[in-house]
Amino acid sequence: MNTTARARALILAGIALVASACASAAPSTLSTDAVPTGAPAATPATPAKPAPRPAAYQSDDFIVTFAQSGDTPETLAARYLGGADRAWMIEDYTGLRAFAPGQEVVIPRKPWNLSGVTPGGYQIVPILTYHNLAEQAKGRLVLAASSFREQMRYLKTNGYRVVSLAAFIEFTRLNRQLPQRAVVLTFDDGYRAFKDYAYPVLKELGFTATLFVYTDWVGAGRGALSWNDLRELSAEGFDVQAHTKTHADLRRATGETEAQYARRMQVELEQPQDLFSKNLGHRSQILAYPYGRWEEGLLPKVKEHGYIAAFSVRRQGNASFVRPLTGHRSQIYAEMTLDDFVRNLNVFQEENLR
Repeated sequence: MNTTARARALILAGIALVASACASAAPSTLSTDAVPTGAPAATPATPAKPAPRPAAYQSDDFIVTFAQSGDTPETLAARYLGGADRAWMIEDYTGLRAFAPGQEVVIPRKPWNLSGVTPGGYQIVPILTYHNLAEQAKGRLVLAASSFREQMRYLKTNGYRVVSLAAFIEFTRLNRQLPQRAVVLTFDDGYRAFKDYAYPVLKELGFTATLFVYTDWVGAGRGALSWNDLRELSAEGFDVQAHTKTHADLRRATGETEAQYARRMQVELEQPQDLFSKNLGHRSQILAYPYGRWEEGLLPKVKEHGYIAAFSVRRQGNASFVRPLTGHRSQIYAEMTLDDFVRNLNVFQEENLR
């Protein structure tokens, strides 16, 4: 039985329960044979009021309720799912953002599609990559703060749900369902401008993000975040992960021996782990490849040094079945218009999978 059929069965069971209660409350018919001849007729008993309809019918998988005036996915999620932040479950399952008073609403209590795969295609998650921000754009990688604010407000206004990179990785392990319009935000290198320009906007909108820092740059000057900055951001709920030690290309160079390559990877991949442990209290589990460059021979070394996921800058979204060490991110450039930005937000890949 599919999820829709189970929800309908729950509704019918609830109706049957109410009907049964009403029937048991109805008075029994008084037989005329039991009334002595000549005796005054008995006064008919007042019919019992039907049992009131419950506010909700509940099973292990679903809640079926009836919207009250002013109800939204947020109010219903707060009432039945433990928090307004789970409103996306109601939106995605019902396809609705508003409800009329008395309207039947089916609320899933559990994930119903962990993989995001449907007969008509599959969910993909855009992971956006930013670098530096400033009052004015400069070159391709220094985005104007006003453009960043516009982009973030577009996400909020148009129903996109910013999720953590950790949540995305759980999605790839089929341990977590994500909102249909999930988006991940990442910032590369570790520029102080994140704290000056991005942080206030993200906090205002309730968004999270991952910062990929290369450790030679941390604390290197006025334009760089310090370890203390990173600790403060981490305490505020922002994720900090590794972007290697020096930001060098991790592919094996022409003429580089296997021993030389192994020593270089030890420096680039393991030394950041030591610094993360010392300064942040944890090792990095996620890697951003410098310049987005990788090759098959690199992947075992990435895994060997404790990284469970890694990302390039190939411009496409990520399905739940993406290879963990070859994830994709889309770079956001300073010259992009809002329409250009929106083209990076595709969240579903149509494909006939029947």
